[in-house]
Formats: sequence, C-alpha cells, structure tokens
Amino acid sequence: MQKTKSKTFSSFKKLINQKTLIIGLAAFLSAFLMFFASFLQADSGFKHWIKEFKKTALAHNISPSTFDMAFKTVKAIDPEVLEKAAYQPEFIDHPWNYFDNRVHDIAILEGQHQAQKWKNWLLQIEKRFGVDHNILLAIWSIESNYGKILAHKGVMRDTIRSLATLAYADQKRSKYAQTQLIAAMKILQRGEITRAQLTGSWAGAMGHTQFIPSSYLTYAIDMDGDGRCDIWTSVPDALATAANLLHMNGWQPNLLWGVEIKLPQGKDLPEDWYSFKEWTRLGIKQANGQPLPSSSEQAILKYPDGPKGPIFLVTKNFFVLKRYNNADRYALAVALLANRISGHPKLVQDWQRPFPPLTFHERKELQSRLKALGYYKGEVDGKIGKVSRKALKAFQLRHGLEADGYPSPAVLSVLRKQ
Repeated sequence: MQKTKSKTFSSFKKLINQKTLIIGLAAFLSAFLMFFASFLQADSGFKHWIKEFKKTALAHNISPSTFDMAFKTVKAIDPEVLEKAAYQPEFIDHPWNYFDNRVHDIAILEGQHQAQKWKNWLLQIEKRFGVDHNILLAIWSIESNYGKILAHKGVMRDTIRSLATLAYADQKRSKYAQTQLIAAMKILQRGEITRAQLTGSWAGAMGHTQFIPSSYLTYAIDMDGDGRCDIWTSVPDALATAANLLHMNGWQPNLLWGVEIKLPQGKDLPEDWYSFKEWTRLGIKQANGQPLPSSSEQAILKYPDGPKGPIFLVTKNFFVLKRYNNADRYALAVALLANRISGHPKLVQDWQRPFPPLTFHERKELQSRLKALGYYKGEVDGKIGKVSRKALKAFQLRHGLEADGYPSPAVLSVLRKQ
C-alpha cells in the first residue's frame, strides 16, 4: 500500500513538473514572440522611413544610385547611438577635471612631436589661412587625440547608420540628423570618400578634426592636392579644413586669443570690451607680473572658475574658437593647450581643486587598477570621464570612501593597497 502511494505521488509530482515546464516554455515562447513581433514592427517602421526619406534625398539632388549605395548595408537602427543620445550626465564636470582631461603633459608632448612631423604642412597652412598652427594642433588633440580615435572601433560608427538612427528614432535630433544625412550623401556623391570609410562619432562628427557633414561641405579643403578633401586619412586636409573654418569665421592673424591676468586688489572692474591699453590703465597686469600687450586690440574679462580661479582677458579670436564648439570651456582648452604646445609655462593660478592633482600617468594607473579589480570597462587613457567616474564611485562606496567619483591621491592610495 505504501509503495502504491509513493508511486502515485511520484507520478503526480512528475506530472506537475511537466506542466510547470510546459507553462514556463509557453511563457518564454510568448514573451519571445512578443519581442520578435515588436522587433519586426520596429524594423519594418525603419525600412518604411528609409523608403520615405529617399524621396526627400532625391528632392535635394541626391541621385538614386548614391542613396541606394549609402543605405545598402543599413538594415536596422543602431541602439548604441540612441543610448548615447539619451545619456544624461550623472556628474558635474568641474573646471579642474575638464581641463586636466584635455591640457596635460601627454597631449603637450604629442603636440610638439606632431608639430615637428608635420612642420612643412603646418607652415603652409598657417601662411594660407593665417591661423596659428599650435591652435590647429590643439584642436586635433582635443577632437581625436591626434587621430588615434579614428582606429577605435568602439567610438567610430557608420555615419549613415548613426544619422539615420537619430533621424528616425530621436525626435529632438531628427531635423538635425536629416540635414546631416543629406550632406553626408553629397560627400559620397562627390567621390570624396568611399562608403566604407564614411565613419564618425555617434552624432556624425567625422575625421581627424571631427566635422559634421554640413560643416565639411562648407569648409573642407584639399590641401595635399590629390583631388579629394579627405579629413579621414589626410592630416594636411584635416588641419587645413579646421584652419579654413576659423579663417572664414573671422580669425585675425597675429592676434592673441587672450592672456591670464591678475586683478588689482579691491577694485570693481567693468564687464565690457576695452583695449589692452585701457585695461592697463585700470590696473591690470598679466598673471606673471608682466604688463599687458601695448595694443589697441579689444578684450573682455572671463572667469571660467570664479574669482578665485584663473582669470583671463580674451580677444575676438577666443570667440572665433567658439564657432568650432560653442562653449567657453572648449575654446579655453584649445587656447591653453596651444599655449603649452608652443612652449608657454603652466597657468600661474591653478584651478580650484578639492585635492592636489594627479599626474596624467597616475590617472592612467588609477584606471588600470580599477580595471584589474573589475570596476572599470573603458579605455586606460588617463581621461576621467563618466565611465571612469562611475567606476570610481562604485569603488569608493565599496571601501567606505566619499563617493564623489573624482581621481584623488587618497583614492589612488587605497587602490594601490588592493
């Protein structure tokens, strides 16, 4: 009797397990079919959008063959592009970290090396466009790390697919992306670059100097004379294109972008444009104690880190730099890096910081140690951006440190003990 009960229970249990398995499989299959249907619907919607966008492209003088060639390999949107487009900064990037990431010893030394390597071309470009070649080297550094980023598959993307993704799925950037898509196809139609070589950032910035397609069409220069404006593989073309942008937007040859200054004690200063001579009469000197240039060129005060950080008088050329990227920080980073490449010393007044700065090599060491411990998945490049700071914050939380995500000597010391 006991054996019969046991056998009955075993059969019942087996039946329950089979039913559970069947129900589980059914649920999984249902979820998979829903996902697959959703995917097909999205894919179908994107294909329909491409078909409709072709009409727009043809109306902008893109040939059918160019359009078909451009979209031949574009079968689906790029989800990583949408992820980057939707990113909301988790951290505030303080001035000291922003400038430490861009104006550092490695960038300076590499800029000086590239200045020698491309000396003849740089002299020709400077003579033709009147733009200081050190400014061009600084732009090259900040935009693509002297071209090194172009070989980084994790950063470089198919420009047509990226822009098509934004045009189709990002309402905020759709108009921008459609304009840039048309421009990108015009670049292909002109034979400036092959379809496979048309790569850029997730937002469509391309080449050594990271031009968006519409800006390329406006400013691109064939400096090396090979018949193509190739900012992807020709350094002379890329640097000349950057110089042309600055030149066409009013860069004045032989005009300083600005100078670091020291404010006179207890004196309110105007927030208007005055000549260097007038600023001198108001009691302002350079931060190193030297007098200001004795010229009638106009300049205006800039406080990028408040009254306790470094302070500058900037000229119209500073604002021309903002035509490349409309941010004071960007223009100042280019200007300061250009100064250092040309041999100028560090700023007299450092940025306001909560702790002493790490060297660039120490920042790389910090990333490397975080990576070895499994916190960091990015490149060991010494640049403490959002990925590095997220990893730092996780490490700090795990070890009871203040979780600010910043690369301090204290956190590096703790890392070295792991």
